[in-house]
Amino acid sequence: MSDFKTILSNFKSVSLDEIEEVKLMNRIDRKYWFHISKLDQILKFTLPHYNILEINGQRLMEYQTTYFDTLENTMYLKHHNRKLNRHKVRRRKYVSTDTNFLEIKLKTNKKRTIKKRIETDFGQNGFISSELDFIKNTSRFNGKELQPSLNNSFRRLTLIHKNKLDRCTIDIGPQFWNSNGKVKFENLVIFELKRGRSLKSSPIVSMLRQLKIRQRGLSKYCTGRAVLDRNLKQNAFKPRLRFLNKEILN
Repeated sequence: MSDFKTILSNFKSVSLDEIEEVKLMNRIDRKYWFHISKLDQILKFTLPHYNILEINGQRLMEYQTTYFDTLENTMYLKHHNRKLNRHKVRRRKYVSTDTNFLEIKLKTNKKRTIKKRIETDFGQNGFISSELDFIKNTSRFNGKELQPSLNNSFRRLTLIHKNKLDRCTIDIGPQFWNSNGKVKFENLVIFELKRGRSLKSSPIVSMLRQLKIRQRGLSKYCTGRAVLDRNLKQNAFKPRLRFLNKEILN
């Protein structure tokens, strides 16, 4: 059983203001999915190199998300079919700061992730005029064709390199729900390394390789949709879904 909460107290904390320059709204990133039993070892390794974000006395923070898609599942299918220049549209509630944003993420044909956002009311299903303008100006959608397609929640740790070379987010125990049902991956950890430039020089990459933790690039949105709706096209996701069933659920 992971005792990661004890290890967290050993990290030096930093505030939101102190990490402004590593918000990395335009970045390259890499994701790793693994069982929570490996989290202690990873945190012990990162302790000398990283600080931890603390807000209002909290280091393990809750996030809530509503994703939007078209009736034809355009965003899901573009990801499944490995198309680049693809978007994700979501409302996200940052519970620890009581702030809410409408966020649009673009994965470019250069494999960079660009995120833009505006403040919003998290509880809305539709979009007000300023949000429709934001969606139209930031994505290939006009907003009127979008509807809520998936909800999720998770707890997050955010680690910041002491020299501000990169940022790592560690999402723990995500759960997903929509009209098809609900599923929770209690023992799943999603580790994402985010950098402005090359990831290869980060000490974390070699450490994860030593622990035999493989890169797995499947998004939370596509995972939740695929698990909750078996009728969706998902051949390209089957290796990741098998990993979840074998290594996490069982």
